[in-house]
Amino acid sequence: MTAPALKDTIIPAQSHEHAKLKRLIKVVDPEKHDGNVEYKRHLLRPTASRLRTLATQMSYRLDEGNGACTYFLGVEDDGCHSLLKYAPVAESARILECIARSLNAIVIERTMVQGEVVDKQCATANSSNNDGDDNDVPDEHHSKAEISRNGKISRVAESPVFRFDIKTAHGFEDKKTDEFEETRLVLEAYTRCEVTIHRIETHMLETSPLSLMELANGTESGGSVDDVTQGVLNVELNGSINVVSSSSPSSDPNENKHPETNLSPPPIIGLGHSEHPTSVSETLTSRNIRVAVVGNVDAGKSTLIGTLTTSSLDDGRGRSRTTIMKHRHEIETGRTSTASTHLMGFHHTGEPIAGKDSIRANKRKSEDEIARESYRIVTLLDLAGHEKYLKTTIHGVSSGMSDYSMILINSRHPPTHMTEQHLNLCCSFGIPTIIVFTKIDGCPEHAIKNSKEEVFKLLRAPDVGRKPFAVREEQDITTCMDKLHTLAPVFDISCVTGEGLNLLRKMLFSLPKRRRHEKKVKRSFEFLVEDLFNVPGVGSVVSGFVNAGELAVGNNCHVQVGPTDDGSFIKTVAKSAHIARINTTHITAGQSACLALAVKKEDRSKLRRGMVVLLENPTATREFDAEICILKGEGTTIRKSYQAYVHILNVRQTAFAKSIEIVNKNATGNPPSHRAHNDDDDGIILRPGSRAKVRFVFAQRPEYVRPGMRMLFRDGRVRGVGLVTGVPSQE
Repeated sequence: MTAPALKDTIIPAQSHEHAKLKRLIKVVDPEKHDGNVEYKRHLLRPTASRLRTLATQMSYRLDEGNGACTYFLGVEDDGCHSLLKYAPVAESARILECIARSLNAIVIERTMVQGEVVDKQCATANSSNNDGDDNDVPDEHHSKAEISRNGKISRVAESPVFRFDIKTAHGFEDKKTDEFEETRLVLEAYTRCEVTIHRIETHMLETSPLSLMELANGTESGGSVDDVTQGVLNVELNGSINVVSSSSPSSDPNENKHPETNLSPPPIIGLGHSEHPTSVSETLTSRNIRVAVVGNVDAGKSTLIGTLTTSSLDDGRGRSRTTIMKHRHEIETGRTSTASTHLMGFHHTGEPIAGKDSIRANKRKSEDEIARESYRIVTLLDLAGHEKYLKTTIHGVSSGMSDYSMILINSRHPPTHMTEQHLNLCCSFGIPTIIVFTKIDGCPEHAIKNSKEEVFKLLRAPDVGRKPFAVREEQDITTCMDKLHTLAPVFDISCVTGEGLNLLRKMLFSLPKRRRHEKKVKRSFEFLVEDLFNVPGVGSVVSGFVNAGELAVGNNCHVQVGPTDDGSFIKTVAKSAHIARINTTHITAGQSACLALAVKKEDRSKLRRGMVVLLENPTATREFDAEICILKGEGTTIRKSYQAYVHILNVRQTAFAKSIEIVNKNATGNPPSHRAHNDDDDGIILRPGSRAKVRFVFAQRPEYVRPGMRMLFRDGRVRGVGLVTGVPSQE
């Protein structure tokens, strides 16, 4: 349906006279390079690169205004009126709201201003027609396109495009339309728009929004035209409108014939296309499944993660793994040396979200884009497979808070001793395992048969106790879903041909949440520091995992970071926070987040991995009591003064056994502890299968340890696991 033709009194925006006059009518002060106020002539038909530039500029203005900024549309940089009609200004305001929505911000006020500038020729002609006086004809002076100020200025408040309950946002108040004069907007009148934008908390987002380009184009993921674009899809600078509408043409022939029309506000639309309303915060907490990916060095862990997250097959030469590797030496050697996390998103229907940008095919989607589009997220932890990096792998499993683990095995070779180590490591932490045989394309039948026999033998061993279950169809996934602590699902996949990948994706989507961190929200805030950064202009930033409690960051959020080498804690302020690269003011238990801390320069060197961020009751200790169990394996003896490398969540440090106490209970079927020939304490010896209470002492510095934390200790190989039972009182 095409809008009615506008009258002949329209002055083309690109005319010569118009261009000369446009800078003569100043309506606001000139724009400043800094501050939170931005002027724009219009934002019609932006390209993808233009949208990214505008989003970066808006982010800067929001930062300058501490989360608030104001845009003037239809205004030049020098403060003069751009002389645009209503339609292009309204379309520019809609696109501006889409950009704000992509930055975790909303439009709280949108005001159209008309009457500041009028066309004298139009005004005189209209008055002549209304009076009906043939002698009242504009003279030669008015026959030209002259512009002057009008005495009556109309300000009309319009509703924002996107639905948002403004009363739930702290510090905002719903604007009353009574403050503005109730008047009609004129299509042909020169119009400018004032838009006020505020950042909001991530957890207040109503649903997972569309991508920025889809919002700006007014299309959903299915490609249909949304109601918000009706009447403003194809807008020209001279004010003419080509309406794109899915509705049938109006039967009223007199409809929209007059230029003065009561323009209703743009229709309010929802933000999501999911049947299940969600928020990004909820998705990253209660519907975020963390899966540790372990296996031998040639099993194809990084290749599988790259294939799953990018939704594209591998070329057999390392194309998929190069998309997720962090360091140059990893790309050159093909060996992962660091632990990294990667997000894989799903719609509510179970369909995976394409991990590549729809505009730039070679660019991966960022974490915030995946988090916003997803109903459910699987966080894949890429861990090292080489024996040289076993320490890094153990730390990743210990501190990764994994719900499940995927053990990858090269089907062309039998499992190695590292595969056995990884299997025992996951079972020691009580993590259900999924067995994945990779590289089955072109693999001889006898080779994969031999590999499976060896792996099944390891799974049936007494210290693992898992029954292998081959998954060949979707019904098998449903069968084993509630038996993952006794069954080990087995998948055969190929990242080159894609065989078995769909079944694996459906398995990952169907996995239930195992760790219930939402039950720890009422506890005191506890943030485990896993990495450190020094960001220019921001300062010290720590990344890690919110293990308990919740935190509202800001200038009044006083926290304590530590312990330092002397056991003390640094008092500081948590200025801001990010989850999945999305700015937020609230983080809660179960989320991986980054915190920007206001740490003094002299204290920055004291920060290290393994620290914690607490709100209250900071404690540090060099001694702790733990009940341990020695794993079965190669012969080893543990006695007093035994020294090992201890992993307690994110803490890793050398410790030695100060005292050992025998546990006589034998409820788990473990053999009793052995004792040396002499009866003194120095003669107590722990062998594989033994249980005992041991007091450990850290060798280097105090650490934050509390009862209930799971621990693991090793001396080259994993020797035992345990649970922290107590911390001696500090005198």
